[in-house]
Amino acid sequence: MIRIELPATGDEIAKLSVGDRVLMDGTIYTGRDAALPKLVKALKAGEEPINVMGAAIMHTAVSPAGIAPTSSNKEDIEESIPYLASRGVLVHIGKGKLGDETVRALKEAGAVFIVTPPTAALLTSRVKSSRCRL
Repeated sequence: MIRIELPATGDEIAKLSVGDRVLMDGTIYTGRDAALPKLVKALKAGEEPINVMGAAIMHTAVSPAGIAPTSSNKEDIEESIPYLASRGVLVHIGKGKLGDETVRALKEAGAVFIVTPPTAALLTSRVKSSRCRL
């Protein structure tokens, strides 16, 4: 198990290999089809609703029912990944297969895509707090 303290550093991410099991400690932002394009738009407008440098973003929505990953290859989500990676988001967490262009963009930015299994009950039990930023 490889432990990563968030916000992550490029050196920590560079040490990861396909198949590594990762334990992250720190703030993990969440967003999905509606939120991630809003974040991209805000960053392009010069706003910074969150500090994206070294950040981890999980492709999901948090609700009273719990938290679970959503498919990262949904158009609005996958289209946001290259830009967010170029701005400093180093860890993208979700499920599904990403397109070749997105994978190239992640490599160029020194970022990674971490696939999480369907573990809604476990993830929900680990949420310490949640609030809406956008």
